[in-house]
Amino acid sequence: MIRALAVAALAILAGCAAKPESIAPAYVSTIPYESWTCEQLASETQHIEQAMTAAYAQQNQARGNDIAGVILIGLPVSSMSGGNVAPQIAALKGQQEAVRLTMQ
Repeated sequence: MIRALAVAALAILAGCAAKPESIAPAYVSTIPYESWTCEQLASETQHIEQAMTAAYAQQNQARGNDIAGVILIGLPVSSMSGGNVAPQIAALKGQQEAVRLTMQ
């Protein structure tokens, strides 16, 4: 009985929002950035970092809400209500990588 509950809890937690650090970057081509100046690339890097900071905070909040929701009502509430911003984080990480590759 306890084992079945543990397995069920793990299955539900698997549906929770991922840690921002564990989200893989999406592919973003470097082509749009190749004509940019160093100053433009540096500015874009700062813009992406600011957006990532906000997205990381939102994803961490969604993860916390999902865990609390699973504990209290058995459902990952943030992931179900759109609070999970993993796709945006993946896109931002991809943009960051594309800019970094262009700057080399």
